Amino acid sequence: MFRITQRSVVVTSLQGLNRNLAGISKLQEQLTSGKTINKPSDDPTGTHAAMRTRQDLAAATQYARNISDGTGVLDTTDSTLRGMITQVQKVRDLTVQALNDGAMSGPSRAAIQTELSGIRESLLGQANTTVQGQPLFGGVTAGKTAYNVTTGAYQGLGGTTVPPVPVVPVTRQVSEADAIRVDVTGPEAFGDPASGDLFALVGSIATDVVADPSALAGHLTDLDTALDRMLKAAADIGTRSARMDTAKQVNADLQLTLTSRSADIENVDLAKTIMNLQMQQTGYSAALSATAKAIQPTLLDFLR
Repeated sequence: MFRITQRSVVVTSLQGLNRNLAGISKLQEQLTSGKTINKPSDDPTGTHAAMRTRQDLAAATQYARNISDGTGVLDTTDSTLRGMITQVQKVRDLTVQALNDGAMSGPSRAAIQTELSGIRESLLGQANTTVQGQPLFGGVTAGKTAYNVTTGAYQGLGGTTVPPVPVVPVTRQVSEADAIRVDVTGPEAFGDPASGDLFALVGSIATDVVADPSALAGHLTDLDTALDRMLKAAADIGTRSARMDTAKQVNADLQLTLTSRSADIENVDLAKTIMNLQMQQTGYSAALSATAKAIQPTLLDFLR
């Protein structure tokens, strides 16, 4: 037989009350914060899962910013290339017009020459389009322009044979496993300066319209080659833009999934938590009543 002392009753009762009170406090804290995990000790396993989910969500958010930035660069490149293609097609029309020897007078050729010179300047200006201070067609150059607007010389970095500098792609990481190139160098889009690029060709056409009309037929062939190169570059940019759109949708779905997972791990079930709190408070009130009857605070109560 074991004798249960008054002290044992008191200690046991108080321990039970403290546990009930701690449970109420925890549920109230969850209702106040809206989170089931307010400190790691609340749920070590859940804390680890929550931290991993937050890390994945932060990475997905950064990838979304990369996608937005890359899409902006690609869209600007695409619109610039298409504008330049339209101007090069105008150069072709003027070149074909200048091939009509019998119908072209000296003043007419001079007018065409002036227009071609203006188009060349416009093309060089568009080739120096920048995004965030970086020239679209300059490759990885630290300079502010891809082409010298006076001489037409390529000042970018990458894609040339003289000096031999390979293309160094500029990419944007759009997921953990995928990076998309967002640039196209001047030599890739407009030809290698060493063998005569688009701007040198348009300059030669402008000169030969007056000085040597017989050379225009050869220039026309070269111009068609340059147009094909530009169209190919534009198609490549369009393909990358489509990849960006796909990556954007995948990223949006991933963020939605991770946000939902994070909510499942951390957010409280409001109705369930309120019900648990009410049950805990009812139990605590009952425990208080029972403890008040079980604990005899005075000798008189003990003898009663």
